[in-house]
Amino acid sequence: MKTKYLIPIDDFCANHNIDVSFISSLEQTGLIEITTIEESGFIEADQLLQLEKYVRFYYEMDINLEGIETVSYLLQKIKMLQIELGMLSNRLRLYESE
Repeated sequence: MKTKYLIPIDDFCANHNIDVSFISSLEQTGLIEITTIEESGFIEADQLLQLEKYVRFYYEMDINLEGIETVSYLLQKIKMLQIELGMLSNRLRLYESE
């Protein structure tokens, strides 16, 4: 069974000097998931890189939440297309070797 490592949202926000409402907004838009335990919010460690990317988009690049959603969707789409391209390239190599 895989163990989940949880990071308190308050600690994350304090370390990054950001407002907790930003994290709540990301959850409302469906970009991250928050786990609530005894009225405290936590994020899973595997979401940390994505969350830090959103923080940079919002606070350093001044991209609003709608823009973050769009950029996130497009980056995910690019990743899927790269995987598909790799699979098609492998299939093509199979036919070329015959």
